Parts: sequence; C-alpha cells; structure tokens
Amino acid sequence: MSADRAGVVYHVDASYFIFRAYHSLAGDFADADGQPTHALYGFARFLADLLERERPTRIVVAFDPGPGTEASYRHTIFPAYKANREEAPPDLARQFGLCREFCRLVGVAEFASARYEADDLIGTFAARARSAGLRNVLLTRDKDLAQLIRDGDLFWDGGGRDRYGYGEIGARFGATPERFADFLALTGDAVDNVPGVPGIGRLTASRLFAEFQSLEDLYDNLGRIASLGLRGADRVQRALVAHREAAFFARRLTAIQCDLPVDATLEDLRPREPDRVALAAFLEAQGFGTGLRRQVERIALRAPADSA
Repeated sequence: MSADRAGVVYHVDASYFIFRAYHSLAGDFADADGQPTHALYGFARFLADLLERERPTRIVVAFDPGPGTEASYRHTIFPAYKANREEAPPDLARQFGLCREFCRLVGVAEFASARYEADDLIGTFAARARSAGLRNVLLTRDKDLAQLIRDGDLFWDGGGRDRYGYGEIGARFGATPERFADFLALTGDAVDNVPGVPGIGRLTASRLFAEFQSLEDLYDNLGRIASLGLRGADRVQRALVAHREAAFFARRLTAIQCDLPVDATLEDLRPREPDRVALAAFLEAQGFGTGLRRQVERIALRAPADSA
C-alpha cells in the first residue's frame, strides 16, 4: 500500500481503535490529576504507527456523535437503534474528546456529526475519493463498512492480518459489498439492535443474495425461491412476504449514507504540519512517556514535505 499511497485515501473508524485500546490496555495510564488516559494512549500509538509506516497523503479520522448531542437520524426513525448498548463510562467519553484533540494537533483531519455516524462520514469521503479516481483503505473491524468496498479498495483492521479486498468480502461477511446492506436487512444486526426477518439467518440470506441483486429484485421474484434448493424454501418465502415492510425499513438503518453535506474537500484530507509546541505540551500533560513523544516528533519533522 505504501508504494502507491498518493492514490489512496485512508479512512479511520476512530471508535473501533479507541474501544480496543480502552478494553485491552492496562489502566495504569493517567494524567497528573489521576484521570485515565489509556484509551487515548492506545489510539495515539495506533495513529502514530499508521502515519509513520504508511505515510498517507490523504487521511481522515471519523468519530461517532458524542455524548449530549442530538439523536442520530437512525435513532429518530427507530428509537430502539443501539438501545442494547450501555452508555460509555465517563472516563471513556472524556478520552474520545482527547483523541479528537490529538488528531488536530498531529495534523490529521477529523470529523464528527451530531446527526450522522462515523460510518456515514466515511461513506461520504469514500464516495468522493472514488469519484476522483482514488482508492480507499478502510481501517476498522466494523462489518457494516464492508458495504463501501469496491474494486481496488481494502478493508483492514490496521494490523498484520484481516485485510480484505473487494473479491474477498462476500466469503468473509456473507454477501458482496453492493448487497451487504440488504443482507443485513434480512439477517438483522444484533450489535446495533436492528431486527431482521424472523427465521432468516446468515446462510439463507447469503444464498438469496448470491441469486438476487437487491431487496427489490428479491421481492419482485419471490416465486424463484423454490427453485434455489433452499431448505425450508416455503417457510422462507412466507417469512419474506409477512415481513416485507420490516425488511425495507431495516435497510434504512443498515445502509450507509454516502452523500452528506460535509464542508470539506479531498485536499482537506492531506496531513498538515503538526503544532509541535502544543502537541508536546499535550502529550506531556497526559503523562505519556518519551517513546510516543519521540515517534510523534519524527512524524512532525517529516511534515509537510511527504504530504504533498
């Protein structure tokens, strides 16, 4: 990837890396006031490693709506959306804000919206990049984002494993990217508390979308289900008929928006020269050791020449 980084936009799903750090790192990272900083430290190390190793020419970090913001549009149309999740503990919520500050200080574009999720921000920038002839690298493990992958793109967890190109998405997640939102509309998504069509699981939905192009195509051709050799085909067809409205409603929740009115261009995604003085003071205030500070300084010394 590094060899052709000029033609790539890197999209970072901040929540995945922050939650991963929060739950995996020991809690002995704290600032001078004793406030936990381990999620911030893990996120900062990840981002610094990415900047140093990949040297992206365009990168964006997308955040979900923070505590106290208005409900996202998905909550507006379905109040039970993600209702099964516990609220972020106060020490984690605080560190989300610090992660955004770190992005700004290190010179990386970061975005959040009160009404839309990080997925929708990534979808919007990915669509703009594709229209400009650029490829996308999505840094996440959130399966929902697989629907954004197209030929030449990469779905990557940021480590050495779990890298999936367009042709590998179907085998890994159950449906090709173009059909994945429809796939989730049938199976439901327990993580986000999205109900699907009762009795239709991953294997059945995968078989259906190997044959049909979309929910519309499926419902226009329900009579063909019997010829697919599905076990319990009659039951599947009855379930689809009974829950048609629910399936199309669920797709409004599972489909990522790719046309948000974000006031930023692809040029705004180029890394900027870090604010070295403010960044050094920020890292010192968080109680971080010299390793991260030296790494960030190496990145700062290289900017902005390698960003052009």
